Amino acid sequence: MSRISVRGFAVASATAVTAVGSVVGVASGSVAQTNDAEATASDATLLSDIPMGQQAQVQTASLAQQADAQAIAADASAKKDAEETARKKAAADAVAKQKAAEEAAAKAEAERKAKEAASRSAARDVSSLTASASKSYSVAEVQAMAKQVVAADQWTCFSNIVTHESTWNYKAVNPSSGAYGLFQALPGSKMSSVGSDWQTNPATQIKWGLNYMDSRYGSPCEAWSFWQANNWY
Repeated sequence: MSRISVRGFAVASATAVTAVGSVVGVASGSVAQTNDAEATASDATLLSDIPMGQQAQVQTASLAQQADAQAIAADASAKKDAEETARKKAAADAVAKQKAAEEAAAKAEAERKAKEAASRSAARDVSSLTASASKSYSVAEVQAMAKQVVAADQWTCFSNIVTHESTWNYKAVNPSSGAYGLFQALPGSKMSSVGSDWQTNPATQIKWGLNYMDSRYGSPCEAWSFWQANNWY
């Protein structure tokens, strides 16, 4: 049997162990101490006649340590990759949700505008509405006039506003503010844009009021929604 230097195995084993420590240190964020191998190697003592079986044990232990270090490094890398993949997926999901919300909002707005347009087109031309400024009209008669020009699906909203504002009295005056008529226009004279007989003609007031609701809110029902939230419109 030949003489074998244990120092050689010691140096190889120490170097391998140190390499293992370096890999583990990198995975955990620490700095590898390369001088450890040299210190270990220098401390090794020459022995003779080491049995072959013990040599194999030293080599096996060194290889096992290297395999463990490689496994730890592989696990750390896999974890990092998984975290990066999860981050990218979360960002993509957030972008997709925002896009879907924007598309839904745009669709809802388009549907609202289409509904309002259909409602306005369903109403008759207000220019066809006429009444005598010298005649007195009952609530039922004024309501019948309004139904001639207000779309059926907007009637309840329109009626609710007039009921709350004037109880369908086209000569109603607010003693505090001076607001006038079915819609309590303030000042009442703004209804002269439709007709000079705005003080005594409910048809003139109805034309003005319907135009006001459509132009300012989009429809009587939109105006009523605002009224409910604010108690004015």
